[in-house]
Amino acid sequence: MIQRHTTDRRGRFLRRYDYDDGTVIAADLNAADEDVTVDTVDGTAIVVVERDDDDDEEFEFELPGSAASVDIENGVLTITVA
Repeated sequence: MIQRHTTDRRGRFLRRYDYDDGTVIAADLNAADEDVTVDTVDGTAIVVVERDDDDDEEFEFELPGSAASVDIENGVLTITVA
């Protein structure tokens, strides 16, 4: 397993775990699960987080392939790439 960390300009922290059979990307969004929408299109993840103060947040990041699954639990986004 190879583990990588990245941060974006807003200080969001992404972790990427590369395994022999795929990749897992995890991000703590600090938001309620129902306030997060994730779309994956052509190797790009597009994330929208709705905030109470109408200051919605949108960001995107590249995936190393097509997403096999997208899960959000307790504000943590997990994308599995096969």
